Amino acid sequence: MKNPDHNPAAINGHALRPESLMMSYGYTPAWSEGAIKCPIFQTSTFVFKNAEEGKAFFELAYGLRSADPGEEMGLIYSRLNNPSLEILERRLCLWDGAEEAASFASGMAAISTTLLALLQPGDVVLHSEPVYGGTDFFLKNILPKFGIRAVGFRPAATPAEMADLVADLAPGRLALIFVETPANPTNHLVDLEACAALARAHATPDKPVRLVVDNTFLGPVFQHPLRHGADVVIYSATKFLGGHSDLIAGAALGSAAIMKEIKAMRTFTGTMCDPNTGWMLMRSLETLKLRMERAAASARTIADWLLAHPLVARTYYLGHLAHSPAQQDIYDRHCASPGSMISFDICGGEAEAFRFLNALQLFKLAVSLGGTESLAEHPATMTHSDISVPEQAEMGITAQMIRLSIGVEDAQDLMLDLEQAFQAVGVGQAVPEMEWA
Repeated sequence: MKNPDHNPAAINGHALRPESLMMSYGYTPAWSEGAIKCPIFQTSTFVFKNAEEGKAFFELAYGLRSADPGEEMGLIYSRLNNPSLEILERRLCLWDGAEEAASFASGMAAISTTLLALLQPGDVVLHSEPVYGGTDFFLKNILPKFGIRAVGFRPAATPAEMADLVADLAPGRLALIFVETPANPTNHLVDLEACAALARAHATPDKPVRLVVDNTFLGPVFQHPLRHGADVVIYSATKFLGGHSDLIAGAALGSAAIMKEIKAMRTFTGTMCDPNTGWMLMRSLETLKLRMERAAASARTIADWLLAHPLVARTYYLGHLAHSPAQQDIYDRHCASPGSMISFDICGGEAEAFRFLNALQLFKLAVSLGGTESLAEHPATMTHSDISVPEQAEMGITAQMIRLSIGVEDAQDLMLDLEQAFQAVGVGQAVPEMEWA
């Protein structure tokens, strides 16, 4: 399905921006009785015009021959391709400037399918720490069952220390560097350009070393890993891309060549996104930038207020990096905004953190992030509870850490809720009056 000429990606030679293209790119109403929105193609299979067409489609689907100039694989079966998902994937490419995208049934489906597609027994994955708890478990407990070893590097590791880790490996074993940046839940940044240089230094014509980046925390609006040397960028589309806490999905994006490998694995593992979820994601992409910018603006106000609070020992926020010139340098090169994720250490320990969380009213005590509603959780005992306490300490995850995902509510109302929760712990401060432009 090609983008029709009367549904332009440019006007008078000026390329349209992603937030404009999200409304119509890849779809024309003439395909669907004039419907202004793409319908849900809720079908498992597609009818071929004739047997010859079916044969040609399968030849391309299974790589039995190369496509002729201008030829695209036709619709066969919704585990392979579906119009709703093809349009969604074209729109996903626009934010990151990717050649191709693949949608998945969840963020973990995107991660697991990508890694299984790009790795084989005997390979080693070098990965940042901390990462999302599910990712951590997959790297350390699932991949070893396939003969794949995961080697982590701590948040403070320098490029030289990362290179030393690789030097300790048998030659040719490194196959992939997996990075989550900003890290969940500490907001720690990893230097993508340094990781890309490390990957290229150890790649050979027969053994590529890929850099895969989980960009969920900043999303495609505030960070673009492909521009900094990443081969694949991954999202839990459940989060900002979906943005309404009403779907589970994932996405992976990269070059046409590498996505061909990933989509082949997706076909046979059955980790494809379903058409209804794909349609909901297209709905959400139309407001992605608006939601993320509003939430980020509120987060900046709230984070600055938390920084001065007498019951806050430390904030973990990308707008508070003055203490770390190295982190500030990465932020300046990679990031367009601090985003809307804030973690902080409350004075005390787990008991004080729980008392605070239990007192919240407007914030909801729930895991996940990136939705329109604001959420709060306790990483050490919730999202990262499968990581041992000593490892948590090395990663910077403390018993008093609380993670906030700021939504689109009024920022002053959110601070009023946070303040009454602080008062339940024992100490309070005034909430400043705010004026919205």
